[in-house]
Amino acid sequence: MPPMKLCVPGDKLCSVENCIPGTGVFLRHGYIYSSLAGYVLKKNEGEELPVISVVRETETQLLPDVGAIVTCKVTSINPRFAKVHILYVGSTPLKDRFRGTIRKEDVRATEKDKVETYKSFRPGDIVLAKVISLGDVQSNYLLTTAENELGVVVAHNEAGAQMVPISWCEMQCPRTHIKEFRKVARVQPEFLQA
Repeated sequence: MPPMKLCVPGDKLCSVENCIPGTGVFLRHGYIYSSLAGYVLKKNEGEELPVISVVRETETQLLPDVGAIVTCKVTSINPRFAKVHILYVGSTPLKDRFRGTIRKEDVRATEKDKVETYKSFRPGDIVLAKVISLGDVQSNYLLTTAENELGVVVAHNEAGAQMVPISWCEMQCPRTHIKEFRKVARVQPEFLQA
């Protein structure tokens, strides 16, 4: 993908014969001009001509919100919680790094008192989780995996081989057949990439 073109208000972007005006632009004397400082975006939205818009960088930044499904990487674990870095909100990658915490009591919906963090996650695991509380400057986002669709989606064993899920609580190395405990996600089709 070529780098996006920057523009400032008043920049002539193209003729109305070549594009349809979108957001962040205005028409004058048969030409489309930028009304914002930002990036020029051309999209074909089913019409014969592409739609040209100008977006600001701040508009493209997405923040984790309560109820959002996030993809994160486990960075450390202890008996009470797992620390993670949030990588994606839905399918959108984040520009900034956000930290999250999955507490022991938020790992599963049932038998919460029997949860052992080291049997649910390991550093390096990729996890689907849901945001249950917003963080601030000092603290992390609070996350949960207490749904069948949430939990570990990618895990590697100590030798570095990617493991495959064999039940809701175990993953197995396809080479050595060694099993390790994890809180495994039952991944829904909309989260699978071809």
